[in-house]
Amino acid sequence: MLAEILKQIEQRDRFLVTSHARPDGDAVGSALACCQILRQLGKRAEVVLHDGVPRVYRTLPFANEVAQAENIGSGYEAAILLECDSVQRTRLRGLEKYFLISIDHHLSGRAFADINWIDPSAVATAELIYRLALEAGVKITPEIATCLYTAVLTDTGSFMFKGTNAQTFALAQELVQAGADPAHCARNIYFAHSTAKMRLLGAALANLQREGPLAWIWVTQAQMKEFGAREEDCEGLVNYVLSIQEVEVAAFFRELPDGRFRVSLRSKGQLNVAKVAEQFGGGGHECASGCSVDGPLSVATSQILARLRGHVSVQ
Repeated sequence: MLAEILKQIEQRDRFLVTSHARPDGDAVGSALACCQILRQLGKRAEVVLHDGVPRVYRTLPFANEVAQAENIGSGYEAAILLECDSVQRTRLRGLEKYFLISIDHHLSGRAFADINWIDPSAVATAELIYRLALEAGVKITPEIATCLYTAVLTDTGSFMFKGTNAQTFALAQELVQAGADPAHCARNIYFAHSTAKMRLLGAALANLQREGPLAWIWVTQAQMKEFGAREEDCEGLVNYVLSIQEVEVAAFFRELPDGRFRVSLRSKGQLNVAKVAEQFGGGGHECASGCSVDGPLSVATSQILARLRGHVSVQ
């Protein structure tokens, strides 16, 4: 499959690189690196993201070149979609007319494009982009290494999630040797939160509910507006709940402007939360997944908690 992707890249000149809406570290880092790899191959390439680059990733190399849009015009010959199980996940209109290449590492990945490279054994999509670069004979510059290392760091939960293994650390070592600075990457991700996020975290933890190994929190649209918080300020809040010693599964409910709820699910490994998320049209990793459900809050929590209770021993 990798050889076929390189063949298709060789036959074309102008590429669009994108990923899912509400991009995380793997989406942003992989897209930035992929774009630079294409440029090294002599191609014209641009990164376009529906929601742009979240604040914590704006210090990454080339992040200032990313375009934010809703509609894709003409001028491209192919689009490379990273971490998507459908074109709709990008929330970009106009992609369907292009030759599509999908690269994904999620178990919930689906073959929707003209070429689909889905490898759940990879710890992050960044690992697949790294393999692509090596196979293409591209030099891993310090800038590319920084983007890929940040992607791996965030998608493994700082090397804590299930699936992290010797191969993961070997990849991290190679990226550091290529010029990525681990301390600098971590500082930009974990010590660059906004005041609004900290206030939102306080409100969310004040709502903490727990049933044995299962715990959950939520925030409302009113709280988001009160603190001046953005959607990206909600990223990672669920991990504070999972950090409770005896909690095995955590959920975070964020009210959306339309009254629905975005649900982030995390597990320490006892439960594959991706399977739960898939039942609501979502997906992700075994230990980190998400989905959206109808409101109000009482309905949203009852739907999700009913599924979670069926898989963990709640006392």
